[in-house]
Amino acid sequence: MHDKTLAELAAALGDGEVSSVELTEHFLRRIESLDNRLNSLITVTAEQALETARAADAARARGEAGPLTGVPIVHKDIFCTEGVRTSCASRMLDNFISPYDAGVVERFKAVGCPVLGKTNMDEFAMGSSNETSDYGPVNNPWDTQRVPGGSSGGSAAAVAARLAPGATGTDTGGSIRQPAALTGITGLKPTYGRVSRWGMIAFASSLDQGGPMARTAEDCGLMLNVMAGFDERDSTSLERPAEDFNARLNTTLKGLRIGLPREFFGEGMDPGVARVIDEAIDFYKKLGAEFVEVALPHSGLSVPVYYVVAPAECSSNLARFDGVRYGYRCEDPKDLMDLYMRSRGEGFGPEVQRRIMVGTYALSAGYFDAYYLKAQKIRRLIADDFRQAFEQVDVILAPTTPTTAFRLGEKTADPVTMYLSDVYTIAVNLAGLPAMSLPAGFSEGLPVGMQLIGNYFDEARLLGVAHQYQLGTEWHQMAPAGFE
Repeated sequence: MHDKTLAELAAALGDGEVSSVELTEHFLRRIESLDNRLNSLITVTAEQALETARAADAARARGEAGPLTGVPIVHKDIFCTEGVRTSCASRMLDNFISPYDAGVVERFKAVGCPVLGKTNMDEFAMGSSNETSDYGPVNNPWDTQRVPGGSSGGSAAAVAARLAPGATGTDTGGSIRQPAALTGITGLKPTYGRVSRWGMIAFASSLDQGGPMARTAEDCGLMLNVMAGFDERDSTSLERPAEDFNARLNTTLKGLRIGLPREFFGEGMDPGVARVIDEAIDFYKKLGAEFVEVALPHSGLSVPVYYVVAPAECSSNLARFDGVRYGYRCEDPKDLMDLYMRSRGEGFGPEVQRRIMVGTYALSAGYFDAYYLKAQKIRRLIADDFRQAFEQVDVILAPTTPTTAFRLGEKTADPVTMYLSDVYTIAVNLAGLPAMSLPAGFSEGLPVGMQLIGNYFDEARLLGVAHQYQLGTEWHQMAPAGFE
């Protein structure tokens, strides 16, 4: 059953071909036998998953099942889960058992989705390779000597290796789309505010957004139907009418205007990635789409802007982890200052410490205007570029990443080179737009992702454009050797 998509599994449950208990047991066996090669999960919640599966089967027998009732998933370990460790892949929260569920977790629990476990990630979502986790790096199932991308690398690897049909992830600067691209799956970052951030441990509050990761655009739409919605507990949550995000899957693409940003197709892109994206463009032309070159002149500033804004917000958000109330506490502190310094110094890893220091500096007296305020002004210019582009086109197409998956350890010694892995994704977060990555081919045996960017609240169109591509291609059906 693991070769079926989330939508196909939902149909099989509805037709009575399989029970939720059987399905959940099947995926738990795969996790037990295969995840030692990937390290994609931090915590496996077999007992809770089977309990939910039994309840889902009972609900289906009573005729009370929804579209995803009984379909198992995994959650990124940044979402609080009641009674289950929520670690953010950090020593700081290794012993933290959440007393409540995040808004996203509540929504999946309400529709009866068994949760197989919590996935590995970059520590506090800070990283582009899933190598900063306190529990060790995640390996890419296409080549276990390479990274799966980050920070949602555990979720991406689990879906790519067929250990779960769907996963939740979070995207602050590309952390759903980049790992989706490097592992050959589909991942969607919704419009900022679409999905509740309540109970999603904060990294950069004005950028973080939860979203679905699965095999296909249709699967992501089904998951987003559950995830999206207003949450009064989240001050950044947007109140919007409910909608079916898969309502436009079968819309024709004839006359669709797709923008190609010239800034995303220049120097720095791997030739193999460029070839795959060119082939995808040709495919869309055959479907009747029209292509228009657009300009995003300030997108080249997105990386430096992001690495002022995100660390500044991270510095503020992570100040709460002080060794006093919960989380890691150093042993035998001499006084209060020693408690603070050693608890944070021992509890946070090097990348988190680096970003806290950068952010604290940017927010300090005398530097706030020079760095943080200026970065926010440029952020507005980046958003304005997209606004002007969407006056000409319906969707923007670009590569998701400049290269395919790189080797473990290849970029850890050079943070700036690592940060440039997100050069095509960060501008979307700064503008708060929806975007997704879908498999578009392979270069030297490794997956290549294509990015589709939409206007605000245009997720349904994005999913339709992606679905039409997936109807005519097979890249999303490919499974890594040894995980078929």
